[in-house]
Amino acid sequence: MIDPRRLRILRAVADHRTVTAAAAALYLTPSAVSQQLAALEQETGHALLTRSGRGVRLTAAGEILLGHAHEVLAQLERAEAELAAYAGGASGEVTVAAFATGIAEVLAPVIARLGVDRPGIRLRVRDAEGDQSLPMVLDGEADVALAVEYRGGPGMDDVRFSVLPLYAEPFDAVLPPGHVLADEPSVELAELADADWVGQYPGNPCHDVTLLACESAGFAPRFVHSSDDFRAVVALVGVGAGVALVPRSALRGMDLKEVRIRPVTGPSVTRRVFAATRRGAESHPLLAPVLEALVRESGHLRRG
Repeated sequence: MIDPRRLRILRAVADHRTVTAAAAALYLTPSAVSQQLAALEQETGHALLTRSGRGVRLTAAGEILLGHAHEVLAQLERAEAELAAYAGGASGEVTVAAFATGIAEVLAPVIARLGVDRPGIRLRVRDAEGDQSLPMVLDGEADVALAVEYRGGPGMDDVRFSVLPLYAEPFDAVLPPGHVLADEPSVELAELADADWVGQYPGNPCHDVTLLACESAGFAPRFVHSSDDFRAVVALVGVGAGVALVPRSALRGMDLKEVRIRPVTGPSVTRRVFAATRRGAESHPLLAPVLEALVRESGHLRRG
């Protein structure tokens, strides 16, 4: 009989590509992970991993078992959700990992609403970009991720997640006051091909949105300055250090006197935001109200 706890370890190794990283994500020692994997191989009668460079990869048998692991772990999540619903348990803590603008625009209002409508549900917020929040959900560090689609990230059809689209929002061009396009009603992205750029670090989904949009416009942006803080990005643009693309909601409440904000024409520059839970957990009586509230509070962003 296969121990489902070992299937969780197998999935973590498949996600993180090394035993050491999987062990850190699961708060186990590497030796404990190796022992559990050896036991799983003994249970199945197949070699499940093989070394690949400095990491490991699944064998063909391992890939077969991983597919079943996704289904088994999702079913266990559903079982926990149904048992919690049977017990009437609508009281407890839910950890949500979200990027900073999502926290300000969506998650903070959700906390306020749930405090009135569902006072038994306590939200714990973790600030994390999309490339960090989704692994946190899989590793059990968070129950819900508020994340942004990005190249190389999990797709909407990833069998490990239950995904709920929330909203899509445009990026605006942020220009220094003296820029040649500063007084134009809109900016064609290709017209910024020769500019210095201020952007997020690689790995940040917003960096990826900017990169893809510029590639679609026929050029590679020349990033001179990098910051994951949009206020810092706007400040750098304001002193003439470059141009930038910034999500529209991130500009709300900022002092924008030293910059010019213009809509972008040409290739679509949009970030798509979604909520994700481990597949099977979306109906849990603690998580379902949180997901419903996220959809409701995202309404003003869907409407623009």
